[in-house]
Amino acid sequence: MSVQTEPLAQKSGERAARRNSGWKSLRKNWELYLFVLPTVAYFIIFHYFPMYGLQIAFRDYTPSLGIWNSPWVGLEHLKRFFDSYYFWTLIKNTIGISVYELVVGFPIPIVLALALNELRNGAFKKWGQTVTYAPHFISAVVMAGMVIAFLSPGTGIINLVIKGLGGDPIQFLTEPGWFKTVFVMSGVWQNMGWGTIIYLAALAGVDPQQHEAAMMDGATRLQRVWHINLPSIVPTMIILLILNVGSFMSVGFEKVFLLQNPLNLQSSDVISTYIYRSGLVQGQFSFSAAIGLFNSVINFILLVIVNRIAKRVNETSLW
Repeated sequence: MSVQTEPLAQKSGERAARRNSGWKSLRKNWELYLFVLPTVAYFIIFHYFPMYGLQIAFRDYTPSLGIWNSPWVGLEHLKRFFDSYYFWTLIKNTIGISVYELVVGFPIPIVLALALNELRNGAFKKWGQTVTYAPHFISAVVMAGMVIAFLSPGTGIINLVIKGLGGDPIQFLTEPGWFKTVFVMSGVWQNMGWGTIIYLAALAGVDPQQHEAAMMDGATRLQRVWHINLPSIVPTMIILLILNVGSFMSVGFEKVFLLQNPLNLQSSDVISTYIYRSGLVQGQFSFSAAIGLFNSVINFILLVIVNRIAKRVNETSLW
């Protein structure tokens, strides 16, 4: 009996010690906890508490009846979405844009960061950083307006250059085949500088002695970049890759909607724009909520899978 009670007493003592340690930490660092309290309250109030409304995805929601009194229909809205004419077009466009954006947009900040890190002229390096990350602060509305102006068949600077070289103007925004390229390339131009800052911060932590030792052994600059700088930012690359895959199905609504028109709808209609039309324009709140929930679940599954793969391969992960 005494053998069995000793481990129980030991465990209860450990729990009491942890509880006392927690209260001591709270009393000692109460200013820090008070400082973080508004952020925690923000997420609870505006992100977690509204999640009770997800149940409308499984109900035939009627505003006059409210959420709780609307009839329960289960997975009927998801079945309707899977059987709809637009399903495969939406999936194809969403995945196509996401893959295109990941393949083209993910490596460019890495290359740019490695290049800027090798610059020895401090003034030119700062100027390059400013020029590349300044577009990140342009709003989606202004960015879409700039893209439309630049690609105008008659007065756009891109088509003026094409006509100056003897070519015919291209209808970039009315030909479905060009939409994904326009969307992805404008996004790369806008966001590559911001990603570069993250990698430059990681490169700042590289021990200079490694480069000095490599130079003494006769390593060229390219060899030092490949064998020292690049491996040092691999953990950062993996974390950003996991985050990008976690939002794989969430193609930004604002810019797609602003660049979308009836002529390019075949390749520009994605899940987020279809949710907008179904929910806000047509008033099918439960149907659009079911589609949004499906999209979020797919993103969560991808996030978990990629995080687990990264943890096994490189021992770097979000959790």
